[in-house]
Amino acid sequence: MANKKNNKNNMRSKFKALPPPWRIKVVEPIRMTSKMEREEAIKKAGYNTFLLLSEDVYIDLLTDSGTSAMSDNQWAGMMLGDEAYAGSRNFYNLEKAVQEVFGYKYLVPTHQGRGAEHILSRILIKKGDFIPNNMYFTTRRLHQELAGGTWVDVSIDEAHDPESWFPFKGNIDLKKLEMLIKKVGAASIPYLSIETCVNMAGGQPISIKNLRETKNLCDRFEIPIILDATRAMENAYFIKTEEDGFQNKSLGEIVREICSFSIGATVSAKKDILVNIGGFLATNDEELFTKAKEMVVVYEGLHTYGGLAGRDLEAMARGIYESIQEDYMAHRINQVRYLGERLLAAEIPIVVPIGGHAVFLDAKRFLAHIPQEQFPAQALAAALYVESGVRAMERGIVSGAHPGKKYQGLELLRLTIPRRVYTNTHLDYAADAVIELYRKRDKLRGLRMTYEPRHLRFFQARFEPI
Repeated sequence: MANKKNNKNNMRSKFKALPPPWRIKVVEPIRMTSKMEREEAIKKAGYNTFLLLSEDVYIDLLTDSGTSAMSDNQWAGMMLGDEAYAGSRNFYNLEKAVQEVFGYKYLVPTHQGRGAEHILSRILIKKGDFIPNNMYFTTRRLHQELAGGTWVDVSIDEAHDPESWFPFKGNIDLKKLEMLIKKVGAASIPYLSIETCVNMAGGQPISIKNLRETKNLCDRFEIPIILDATRAMENAYFIKTEEDGFQNKSLGEIVREICSFSIGATVSAKKDILVNIGGFLATNDEELFTKAKEMVVVYEGLHTYGGLAGRDLEAMARGIYESIQEDYMAHRINQVRYLGERLLAAEIPIVVPIGGHAVFLDAKRFLAHIPQEQFPAQALAAALYVESGVRAMERGIVSGAHPGKKYQGLELLRLTIPRRVYTNTHLDYAADAVIELYRKRDKLRGLRMTYEPRHLRFFQARFEPI
């Protein structure tokens, strides 16, 4: 074993970059469209990239949710699906994987992450409660608010500064949290919600040191911690490479330590766990588990399948183990970094440090001539698609504001890298398109919203050029 490790280290020192730790076995053809076709397609979609047809997209960087490539081992597991309504063996395989890697005793599967968010919010939140978060994620915040709670941001100030190089922008600001507790009372805070690799901050991780200090503060006031552990594996890699004392720990050990500060977690398995559908709520709290088990039957399916087929449960179980393989994760993070460093070299304004699952363009600086009220990130997404056929996602005022309310926070365009899907050549093409668009950025115009949904407007809103 030692010789193998030494050989691996020798390879890394000999070559500047290693190829992906896998071979391509199955390919999916993609179609390149003309600029005229793309102009027509984006107009038909109301300048919302979510409403484009996938067949009209050349390189799809919209999301990393459910867009990953599964391994031959996962596909083999799909053929071993036990589709029994109750007591599927695949559920118990998944339960064992969650217990071994995450460290939670109890498991409630759901069709995807927001199913778990819904159940958790319905159980723990009552009207008038306050739920502190290290920034927000769109669906998690909405579920908290629909349950009668008030979302409160207790992230550090660096999280809101796209130019700050602080390595752990996902950290909790302990002063903000304690001030909130003293203001509203601990009884009004059902739990602290902590996201790993905070999406809306640019995929930024939280440190073990901050988790430990946060847990100590919460224990003083008897406030439990619930994780959004969707990207816990990517967060673990940043801890291993950036935080002192963790270089010799495995990713699995670090994931387990991350989770040890909480009583439970919601997970969208469509991200780090490398599947196309699925999620779960996991916990060490027996009372929470009992209530969740009862509720999942109403909204998702029996507690041993949670709206999923047995084959999906098996793919999740195997994906958990694959996600903590260090060679895979090193390539994953470094591929995102590759795209980010190409853009930085061209002096493109992006969120730094480069996060775990995506590169975020700073639309406020990219399109400084377009006021935020004219949705610069949305306009940039539409322009990038027309320029190149690359589809990206707005993460700014459209995502962050409620209908009729302004949100003067970060204004970002997310270039999200699906896992094990694209080569660096694809990313070179995307980078070249962004660089070319930056050269002629002064020609781009803002947008006005012509249709605004009640909730999560970024999915279905429609726009027109100003």
